[in-house]
Amino acid sequence: MSEPIKHYLSLTVQSSDIDQLNHVNNTVYLKWVQDISEGHWRQQTSGEVQAQYVWMVLEHHIKYKKQAVLGDEITAVTYVHEMTGVRSIRHVEFYRGDELLVECHSQWCMLDAESLRPKRVPEDLKELFRGD
Repeated sequence: MSEPIKHYLSLTVQSSDIDQLNHVNNTVYLKWVQDISEGHWRQQTSGEVQAQYVWMVLEHHIKYKKQAVLGDEITAVTYVHEMTGVRSIRHVEFYRGDELLVECHSQWCMLDAESLRPKRVPEDLKELFRGD
């Protein structure tokens, strides 16, 4: 099995990202997970595919390992670990240099964009996220 296709996002921690404990707020990480996930989807799919399908989050599991503070340069990386039936498991990791700060595993459900009903992920769409 080959490595999945990864997508990267560079971030600089802004004052608006900081909470009362002087580190990046957990809700900011969730926004970043959403941003990089959407960016990866848009990078790997055509406008036609994007018009056919949308994704809805079912759950996030986040592990906070180290704190990020104002001015930190962070690299986020995401990839799709698995697509089965109507679901996708996506991993997102946040690094400061080589240091892993946060990791998130999210489960998403693919929906038909028009009906908003769950839709099985077609094989040709799965292939867009595999690094074959």
